[in-house]
Amino acid sequence: MRDARWSVAREAFEEAVAAEGSPEAFEGLSWAAWWLDEAEAVFEARECAYRLYRKQGRPADAARMATWIAADQLDFHGAWAVAGGWLRRAHRLLDPLEPGPDHGWLAFHEGYIAHTNGDSDGARERAAVAVGLGRRFGVVDLEMLGLALDGSALVACAAVEEGMGRLDEAAAAALEGEAAIPISCAWACCMLVSACTAVLDYTRALEWCARIGEFAERYGSRYMLAFCRAEYGEVDLWRGRWAEAEAEFVAAIDDFSQSRPAWAGSSLVGLAELRRRQGRTDEVSELLDEVGAFHPAQVCRARLALDRGDALRAVELVERVLRQLPPHRRLERVPALELLVHAHVARGELEEASSALDALREVARIVGTAPLGALADLAEGVLAAAGGDHDRARRLLEDAVDGFDGCCGRFQAAQARIELATSLVALDRTDAAEHEASAALASLLELGAAAASERARRLLGSCAAGRDTRLPVVTAREREVLGLLAEGLTNRQIAARLVVSEHTVHRHVTNILRKLDLPSRTAAAAQAVRAGLLEQPHR
Repeated sequence: MRDARWSVAREAFEEAVAAEGSPEAFEGLSWAAWWLDEAEAVFEARECAYRLYRKQGRPADAARMATWIAADQLDFHGAWAVAGGWLRRAHRLLDPLEPGPDHGWLAFHEGYIAHTNGDSDGARERAAVAVGLGRRFGVVDLEMLGLALDGSALVACAAVEEGMGRLDEAAAAALEGEAAIPISCAWACCMLVSACTAVLDYTRALEWCARIGEFAERYGSRYMLAFCRAEYGEVDLWRGRWAEAEAEFVAAIDDFSQSRPAWAGSSLVGLAELRRRQGRTDEVSELLDEVGAFHPAQVCRARLALDRGDALRAVELVERVLRQLPPHRRLERVPALELLVHAHVARGELEEASSALDALREVARIVGTAPLGALADLAEGVLAAAGGDHDRARRLLEDAVDGFDGCCGRFQAAQARIELATSLVALDRTDAAEHEASAALASLLELGAAAASERARRLLGSCAAGRDTRLPVVTAREREVLGLLAEGLTNRQIAARLVVSEHTVHRHVTNILRKLDLPSRTAAAAQAVRAGLLEQPHR
């Protein structure tokens, strides 16, 4: 086992089981099967060990098996209810006993489940128990994993500096080889990588992925290799290396399907997001259907809805996600909050967009990473432009472009350039707008971002055509709506001004975008400014 010769170990334990049938032999066999990704053999051996320990009157050992069976139910099957049942069995066995290491393992696994379910306080309380018992009984694995769990819970609540400190300490212990169970080292490092990607610190995530990859190769763990590939995919997607991202996501999905199917969700969502950016929308829906109501999948569905012009559906989806995520889990709420700003702006609901922006800005301020700051700048710039303050929007969007460029976020930088070009058009700086739109288009074409490329192309076309400021194809009422858009009015305010319903205003805006072949209401407002509609009275 120490040499990671799992097949040899399995044969040896099988011989021991046949010869003596001891619970220790079954427990050893369960671990050999675990590393070989043989789920059926894992459960059979662990349950045999559990029953034999019970029969021999060894409750602590039986509880240890019950605890690991619970963990395996989550790992292999994602069976939360079954896992909870096994943890309750472990509790009944351990509660009458004096505290020992097995109490610590139970605490860690309970804390991990609490963390996964959004209960940060519960996760930290159980992590503290694991750390304390690990130190008391000299079990480095427990102390290390307890620290990692505590750090993960802190980072999820945006206490990044304190949380990363815990995770660094745990990872340092893992790299020193102090743990007795190899998987403990990998889990500690995995929690650190997940925290890095949560705060969009992709450079640090990449460094740690390399360490975990070395571990996976050394121990022959397809499960750990799949985790690394999934994280590599996220990094490559951010950096605009989409061919590499696709290869990593596909390989991760394959590895997880062969080892831990319940873990494939993140890789499926990553591949779906890549397909969305590529404009392969039918594949997006198919991939997301495999995942279900997983929060990141819902956010991806909302992005797809916004791409299709269904901003209401996008708002509904992300608000559903936000209702399910506790307010203190600030980092997990960031993707939904960011998208909510853009969706509300698309609907002309600027007050609601401002509220979502405030929450996003607060997290970005606390976390302090450049990518999060750039995302907030982009969202605020779009909102400022929608409100008619294009000079302020210009400054914010320039900062967003610089921020994304500085951390290699190529797709996001191109999106920011499109919005920047839109505001430059409104400021009558057509040459600068054409420069930004051209840069965005070139980058998006190189990436293979079909839908966004078309948006940049349309904007570039409107820049060229915009030297003729006439708007001959719109109706008189649509000209009124355009003029009010240019003033920065929301759909609700336009409806009140024109004494019509918000639905009617929304229909007018949709028709205007179609007739003028413009990518967004902000672009339409910019066109209206250049056409001089702000100077004309509105009824």
